[in-house]
Amino acid sequence: MDSSGSDGNSSDNFSSSPGASSSRERTDSESSDGQMRFVLPGLPGSAPKVLTMNEVMDCMKNIQNMTLAHEIAINPEFKLQPFEPPENSLERVVKDTVHRAFWNVLREKLSSDPPCYDHAIQLLLDIKENLDHIFLDNNRRIMQRISEVLDPKLIQQQAEQGVLDFRAYANFVIDIMAKSCAPVRDEQIAQLRDIEDVVDVFRGIMEALTVMRLDAANFFLGAARGKVIANSVEYEKLKFKDYLKHYTAGFPATEAWLKRNFAASTPASSDEAGASPVKYTIANAYVELTDWQAENEFPELLSMDKERIETLQKRINRLCACTTVLAIASGVPMFAQNPNMKAAFAQEVEILLQDVQNESQLADAMENVWVHMKSVIEKHQKVSLDQDTDDTLKNQVLQAAQKDSLVRKLIWKRFTTYLRMCMYAKNIPPTPPGFVEFARELEAVSNSFKSLTSYNHAVYGEYYREMISKFDVSS
Repeated sequence: MDSSGSDGNSSDNFSSSPGASSSRERTDSESSDGQMRFVLPGLPGSAPKVLTMNEVMDCMKNIQNMTLAHEIAINPEFKLQPFEPPENSLERVVKDTVHRAFWNVLREKLSSDPPCYDHAIQLLLDIKENLDHIFLDNNRRIMQRISEVLDPKLIQQQAEQGVLDFRAYANFVIDIMAKSCAPVRDEQIAQLRDIEDVVDVFRGIMEALTVMRLDAANFFLGAARGKVIANSVEYEKLKFKDYLKHYTAGFPATEAWLKRNFAASTPASSDEAGASPVKYTIANAYVELTDWQAENEFPELLSMDKERIETLQKRINRLCACTTVLAIASGVPMFAQNPNMKAAFAQEVEILLQDVQNESQLADAMENVWVHMKSVIEKHQKVSLDQDTDDTLKNQVLQAAQKDSLVRKLIWKRFTTYLRMCMYAKNIPPTPPGFVEFARELEAVSNSFKSLTSYNHAVYGEYYREMISKFDVSS
């Protein structure tokens, strides 16, 4: 957010003489105490949490909300979302009714003879409060200018003298917003200048200020993210150590998970050159999460991220299925010899598989993938496939839905090798063969996996090492 704005041209219409102020009501508040509320995005199947800006800031300063801090630490794409009451809920009906009534009353009072400015004054003070929340004292010069122009006493005095220029205040606020908003809001702010009706202008201003406050909150979170990660790791480690003082039953699912992946020594051909047996065991265990078997109890020390891991598993399965199909397609000359056609087909396969959530759905979706592939080939070649080629390709594509497919097993091995390299490498490893057309999704899921496992290891790695050291090498 650029908060280096200067004075707006329309501000010259305002003096700084003192006056008196009156009582006020809320115009566009999201909660009874006047604080804007944000939604902490929930994982699939879990309810999102609603937080005020003060709660967000307290979390950043004191790590009081472990769930929020944990989410910010391991999700590089984390963003707060605007809170809206559910459709047809009582809160939504009340909010819409109150807001509609306010704007109707404002229009009536400004249209009366003489104009009544009590609602207009209330609105200007709400706007000032919104701007105060957006800037958070990070630009004293612009904050001082806002305080001078949107001074309650000055506004009240102008109203009493019948010289309050409501439109001039709108222009001033729009100037401030235009010089301070994120670039993505430029068009929305610019459109406000074209609105002639003054009430509609201020309604648009309040809507724009709402999204600007959301931008400010997310900017604040982004700036504090590094500190949050460091503090959150230490906080969770301390909480865990304190927990161990009172909990002595152990973590059998975590122990079983590590034991399944226990390696007495690192294989000479491993991707983790120089990795110790303990380090290699932990890496094996983390990779197992990408293909978790339902019959195994999930590790207790990863329970906070279970739904996130399950979501990541689905993305990985879709990615490897798409890559398998493309590997099969590469055996067809028209795809092998035409990179553009191959890339276009890769995007189409992604779309066809984008809603797949499990192996059963994948098997059904592969039928559609085969029908589409056959259509693309025959359209390009302008002749139908001969029966042998048709049968061979169809069988290969349908087999891609099975984990024991030879092509899919090869793709999976390449993926897990790449994932291991990501876990140890500081820089992004080269894209493995076959994944070039899906490089963006490969990088995205790998980064998410690395963030999650790195954070988990930072908190529990010491405990994992202690647990592994007790395993019997001969067992």
